[in-house]
Order: sequence, then structure tokens, then C-alpha cells
Amino acid sequence: MKKQWNAKIEMSILEHLEELRYRVFITLIIFFITTIISFFYIKNISYFLQQPALGIKFLQLAPGEYLFSSIKIAIYTGFILSSPFSIYQIILFITPGLTKKEAYFLIPILISSIILFFIGIFFSYTILAPAALTFLINYGAEVVEPIWSFEQYFNFILLLLFSTGITFQIPIIQIVLGIFNIFSSQQMLSSWKYIVFISTIIGAILTPSTDPITQIFMSSAIMMLYLSGILVLKTLKK
Repeated sequence: MKKQWNAKIEMSILEHLEELRYRVFITLIIFFITTIISFFYIKNISYFLQQPALGIKFLQLAPGEYLFSSIKIAIYTGFILSSPFSIYQIILFITPGLTKKEAYFLIPILISSIILFFIGIFFSYTILAPAALTFLINYGAEVVEPIWSFEQYFNFILLLLFSTGITFQIPIIQIVLGIFNIFSSQQMLSSWKYIVFISTIIGAILTPSTDPITQIFMSSAIMMLYLSGILVLKTLKK
């Protein structure tokens, strides 16, 4: 389908549905391929995810725990690896129906969204996870020996990674609200006191550990993201 941004391309409902079905099919195929590849390399991925918890011994506490955890990890990894291709399929689907002005805003927003998602995962893996695990290990080091369930650890680390990646979508939400004139950058800036309180609550909810260090890091990241969203809107004069 040829892209035209000067005018919207008129399509019938059936043509829209056919195009949507094709894009969804391509997205699912890529997801299944990346998931299968991830399963074949599950040992490498598992070792990689264990790095923030070096020195900890992991146990399989139930029959099939490692197998089911491996499948879960492969699915999550497949989702992450296929997400850029999914965004690309979304862009291909919506582009023919966009004007040049709409494409100017929407396409960069979609691309920025996936970039921020990966930055959030990187931030969680390199800063949040080590800080949380170090606190939890040291807290009871003199009382109990840290021997963890393989499944529970990966539930912890995957939840932390994905919740942080989703949290990093805050500037995207702000930009969308600003572009549609729902909230201006000045209104967002004037509400910073409430955002400090809300970011503390969100930080406590999204972090699977209850340690204050991880919550402080998360809350600080939320505030930085919120302020960066305001800065982008001011640049756009919104």
C-alpha cells in the first residue's frame, strides 16, 4: 500500500479489516518466532536475568518449576524483542489514513514510546533490581541464608522490569494530553506538589520489593520523566 500523507486514503470497512488482519498476523508471526528463539536460548537468558542476584543459590521447589518458568521467560522475552516490529506494523497500518500534520506528531510518539520502554527496562535492570536485591539480601544476612525459588525470583525480576518500562511511558501520556489541549505544560508544572506525592505512591505500588531504596529510585525516575514531558511540551509550545 502506497503511503500518502498529503491526504487521507479512503478505504472501505472491509479493506480496513483486511489490512488490520494482515498486520495482526505479521505481528503474531514475529512474536511466535522471537518466543521460540528465546526458548532455545533460555539458559543464556536465565543467566542474564540472574546477574543482579550474583551469589544467590536458586532452587526448584516443585516438579516442572524450571520448565514453566522457562516458558514464561521466553514469552516475556519474545514480547520485548517483537515490540519494535509490532510498533512498525501499527505505523504501516495507520499511516495511509493520516494527514501530514497527524503523521508529524503520531509517528514520533509511537517510536519514542518503544524507546522509552527499553530505557525503562535498562534502568530497572542496572539500577532498580541491584538496589532492591542488595537491600533484601543484606537485611536478613545474619539471620537467614538467601536461597530463593527460581520461579519466585523471576516473577520478581520480570515484574520489576515491565512495571518500570510501563512507567517510562509517562512523558508519552503527557505529550498526548498536551497535543490535544487537555492539559497544558503550565498546568502540569503547577501541579508538581501533587505529582511528588503521587510518584511516591506509584513507586511503592510498582516496586515488588518493599525496600525504601528501590521506591526512592522509582519515585525519582517518575519525577524526572514528568519534568521531561513538561519540557517537551514547552518546546512544542503546548
